[in-house]
Amino acid sequence: MNLITEFTKQHTFAKQTLLEPQQNHLLASMTHEDRLQILPFLEQVDFSLNQVLCEAGSVPSYIYFPTTAIASLIYFTESGDSSEIAVVGNDGVVGTSLFFSGTNLPYQAIVQNVGKGYRVRTQTAVNAFNRSREMQNILLHYSQSMMTQITQTAVCNRHHTIDQQLCRRLLLALDRLPTNQIAMTQEVLSNLLGVRRESVTQSAAKLQMSGIIDYKRGLIRVLDRKSLESRVCECYDVVKNEEQRLKNIPLH
Repeated sequence: MNLITEFTKQHTFAKQTLLEPQQNHLLASMTHEDRLQILPFLEQVDFSLNQVLCEAGSVPSYIYFPTTAIASLIYFTESGDSSEIAVVGNDGVVGTSLFFSGTNLPYQAIVQNVGKGYRVRTQTAVNAFNRSREMQNILLHYSQSMMTQITQTAVCNRHHTIDQQLCRRLLLALDRLPTNQIAMTQEVLSNLLGVRRESVTQSAAKLQMSGIIDYKRGLIRVLDRKSLESRVCECYDVVKNEEQRLKNIPLH
């Protein structure tokens, strides 16, 4: 099958299934010409809870652009303990390091909030990246924001209380979701933060008693975001401000 035939086939599929890929901020920030390098090859995906998008130590077949889903980047120790190092939602892409090194990913990416998004074969995305200087700039800026998030997660886990860590994690999710509802159990939250479930239960109870959140059957509804922000540590603001700073830098 030649390139024109493949392009026509993929473009027809895209028109039928891809509603709003620009809901992903990285795709939206690309020029029209750059999007044409990716759009015909995007496939819409319904992400399921605990779906593994990539395994540590392997090169995934696809790179993922979430829109209403959120994936956690998780590092596992040799003893089997785990901790979340960053989250990816409509702000970015799962598999960033593949654009720069093409080597195995050092983390596992797992869907923690169900929703939709898009995927493209890894080699197709890397080829488009290598052809476009502006796409390289976009992904360099995003990589910088991810480095900031990973750094602040490490600082937060070491120096701040579980109450503050929980507030930070809830706000990161809110920033990447179209609603104020976060589908996540306390057991999942404890695994992501790397703390005991009882500790998360106590912290969540404080927020609920204060009227900041409502928690029922694995669904957290944030009722008072301003109060949640007043209780979080500075790590959230550092990540948020860096993301905003990078957005204000001209790309094209």
